Amino acid sequence: MKQKFLTLVTAFALVASGAVARAADTVKIGLMAPLTGSWASEGQGMKKIVELLAEQQNAKGGVLGKQIEVVVEDDGGDPRTASLAAQRLTTRGVAAVVGTYGSSVTEASQAIYDEAKIPQIANGSTAIRLTEKGFEHFFRTAPRDDEQGRMAAQTIEKLGFKKAAILHDSTSYAKGLADEANALLKKKGTEVVFFDALTPKENDYTAILTKLKGAGPDVVLFTGYYPEAGLLLKQKKGMNWSVPFIGGDATNNVDLVKIAGKAAEGFYFLSPPQPQDLDTADAKAFLTAYQKKYNELPPSIWAVLAGDGFRVAVAGIVGAKSTDGDKIANYLHKDLKHYPGLSGQISFDAKGDREGEVYRVYKVDGEGKFVLQKL
Repeated sequence: MKQKFLTLVTAFALVASGAVARAADTVKIGLMAPLTGSWASEGQGMKKIVELLAEQQNAKGGVLGKQIEVVVEDDGGDPRTASLAAQRLTTRGVAAVVGTYGSSVTEASQAIYDEAKIPQIANGSTAIRLTEKGFEHFFRTAPRDDEQGRMAAQTIEKLGFKKAAILHDSTSYAKGLADEANALLKKKGTEVVFFDALTPKENDYTAILTKLKGAGPDVVLFTGYYPEAGLLLKQKKGMNWSVPFIGGDATNNVDLVKIAGKAAEGFYFLSPPQPQDLDTADAKAFLTAYQKKYNELPPSIWAVLAGDGFRVAVAGIVGAKSTDGDKIANYLHKDLKHYPGLSGQISFDAKGDREGEVYRVYKVDGEGKFVLQKL
């Protein structure tokens, strides 16, 4: 019996040592994304882009002489699920984590990654407070809501609207953007005739639309996400209410048109450049490869910004010559300057925010295409 026990122990030790050896042969980069839930379109796009970039990088030899392994966790677009996903990723030997999409979802994971000293590079999380907490390991390739708030107020002014309604959904991102825009519009002399929230994931918004209509705005600024925006546009048309809507950057997704149908025509939204408007040779080549592999373009710029997060993570590992989280974060803060991302040059300030202005104004045309505006 003793001999059998020793044989079993030896066998288990060999299996364990083999697993450790295989793990040591790769550099792991985590991806936390909403693969399920109402934002699944974004999450699936993030996954496709990151996996394709990893495939391309591995074809060039990987990083630090090792192949890259992408470790994926689904956050479901939910803060509680994100917290669990983050905890799982911290136990899986990742050198850095890309994601996630929603600000409130990212917020639920920040402290977990920072405590584990794992750099986190968010791609769709624009809430101001995310980089006001002093987390040394947090970065984002997306811009901040104060920049978007300025663009929203400026767009409403340039389009000549005098009375604005603001509708949000109480999430960290949407409420933060709504507050920024509200203050700036009032400062510019625009009358804000309505400021309130809807409840996300409902099927009928006619009650809130009726209240909005009663306030008599020239324009409605909706700062929530694309599933609700699509329904609002569709149900607004059903009420024969023709007031124009402007969306924040979370309404930038092809599913908006799928939900709203023809009612999406004339909808304005703010966003970093759409994938088709990225003009560098590197970005064009990657989008060609993406379309060849998946027979489609990315669902929005947010998936592309996840790709930039992956590229930045690789650049940090290469620059630091290490998979140590502190060294990677230090390199990204101090040494990564004007990195050629798919969405443009990337540098980070001391807080981990992306430097530079990236917002544009788009309008949905009669064919459901997103057309860049020159205002």
